[in-house]
Amino acid sequence: MQRTTPPFRADMVGSLLRTGELKEARHKHHQGELSDATLKEVEDQEIRKIIRRQEEIGLQAVTDGEFRRAYWHFDFLEHLDGVTSIEADSGMNFKGGIGITKALRITGRVGFSDHPMIDHFRFVKDNTSRVAKMTIPGPSMLHYRGGRKMMNVGIYPEMDTFYADVGAAYNKAVHAFYDAGCRYLQFDDISFAYLCDPDQREMLRQRGDDPEKQPDIYAGMVREALKDKPDDLSITMHLCRGNFRSTFIASGGYEPVAETLFNAMPVDGYFMEWDTDRAGGFEPLRFLPKGKTVVLGLVTSKTGTLESKDDIKRRIDEATKYVGLDQLCLSPQCGFASTEEGNLLAEDEQWAKLRMIVEIAQEVWG
Repeated sequence: MQRTTPPFRADMVGSLLRTGELKEARHKHHQGELSDATLKEVEDQEIRKIIRRQEEIGLQAVTDGEFRRAYWHFDFLEHLDGVTSIEADSGMNFKGGIGITKALRITGRVGFSDHPMIDHFRFVKDNTSRVAKMTIPGPSMLHYRGGRKMMNVGIYPEMDTFYADVGAAYNKAVHAFYDAGCRYLQFDDISFAYLCDPDQREMLRQRGDDPEKQPDIYAGMVREALKDKPDDLSITMHLCRGNFRSTFIASGGYEPVAETLFNAMPVDGYFMEWDTDRAGGFEPLRFLPKGKTVVLGLVTSKTGTLESKDDIKRRIDEATKYVGLDQLCLSPQCGFASTEEGNLLAEDEQWAKLRMIVEIAQEVWG
């Protein structure tokens, strides 16, 4: 029951804890003490190391750990045409009062001309014998955080035009990655999980968006992004409820979005967070159609405590009450470092969790 196409029985979301060497180099570069070229040399060196480590523990798909990024989403979105990074009041307040002050502003019509992450992907592909996986934020991420208030006046009188432009820009991005050799591309899209949280839905309502309509709107953007998707390109979507230095934002089971999530987008697989009761039960899996796969995020990336194999296997069994075992895989619930600061665990603890996932997948699926 092992899989030969993504997602794999043992898989990972994407980001990894930044190594000490990389953190030091990025700090010196930020201080103006290290050139762009020297920073790239360090990034290349450290990415090669983590690629080898992923291969050694048995993962079939590997990433660059998002080692060239500070943030899982901003670093991609700010390179789209018409998007500008700004400093703003904290608009992302995680539990415990931790906030991020960076934001994005729409300063022109959104489009896709070229992108540095195309070369980032090529580097991974050129340095592994396994499947090279690329992760980018989902198209809704350009809207969800700030909505209309983060758009310069007059650029988008009608929001439908904005949604169409973003979908079209992503369509160009998808084909650009494909042309570079990518066959495993993931949209990290927290909006669908956040839309299950009553507080987040009220936030949208207060700013003028309709939380009942946004899932369909965002699904439409994904459909446009994946229009004419090549048959040999596997697309997955990762959902979580916030991940910054082991904190979170949202809570709530997937029930409000499950039918749209599984049936309104041509996505092959879904990485879904189920490491705590904040994610609810497995009942929404009953909406999963044949031919699609859910990667169960049962192993937390937020702490270093290693889960019990038996506990994880029991939870996989619980999920099979609603969908067949052949449509399930296993992964951490999120990346280990959605931002360069990373979650509150050690590198050895991170690798132990990934190794355990590979072992459990071999024991469960053969």
